[in-house]
Amino acid sequence: MRLMDPQLVKRIVEAALLAAGQPLSPAQLAALFSDAEPVGSEAIAQALQDLQSECGGRGVALVEVASGFRYQVRQDVHPWVARMWTERQTRYSRALLETLALIAYRQPITRAEIEQIRGVVVSSSIIRTLEERDWVRVVGHRDVPGRPALLGTTRQFLDHFNLKSLDELPPLAAIRDLEDFDPQLPLPDAERVLPPLHGTGRGAADESATDETADVAAATTDPTAHSAATVTAVEPVPGATGTDATQITGSSA
Repeated sequence: MRLMDPQLVKRIVEAALLAAGQPLSPAQLAALFSDAEPVGSEAIAQALQDLQSECGGRGVALVEVASGFRYQVRQDVHPWVARMWTERQTRYSRALLETLALIAYRQPITRAEIEQIRGVVVSSSIIRTLEERDWVRVVGHRDVPGRPALLGTTRQFLDHFNLKSLDELPPLAAIRDLEDFDPQLPLPDAERVLPPLHGTGRGAADESATDETADVAAATTDPTAHSAATVTAVEPVPGATGTDATQITGSSA
């Protein structure tokens, strides 16, 4: 049985990545080929490596995130590409970003534990917004009276912030105090996703999930902006979606 031409394999992989609406893993790419067209994992890996090399100096990059590989618009050209979309930016309150940061860095964590650290009640709208974004999900229940839900981040969270695993989160020691922290600080090597072809002591008013006057903007509705959003943390506060509890706790820093 004759092996498929490596150049053809590379072209097929490139086309699939451009057409997909989410990252594709090597296994998903290999599944594109039938038994009559034997393409091994080494051939897929080589095709991905070649495509990454060919992106040098171009306006897009092929990057690997938790769910697989995807093409992304490079950050230096994103301001021009973003003009193709005119949707208003979705701005998130500091309360939401602090809650997300605590879940990311201290998962699995209960809502009560988040409230204890932040010193205020966590609004249900914040948790709901994070779950609707598919950044957070219930990964278990703590074995105490009431069995409170344990919250953890999802694979979609990792993809959005351009991370392969939670180990790639910036170390807390590298994050400045929250009051001086610039929430627009990008994660290392953050790029923009290429769209498919086809605070403590605040009142309840500060705890809403979205805040048009807030001074933080973690994500946008711009289809190219799935990786330039940033993570903030407290003390200091800095498709395939979802991971199971063992994956979450196992990859925590």
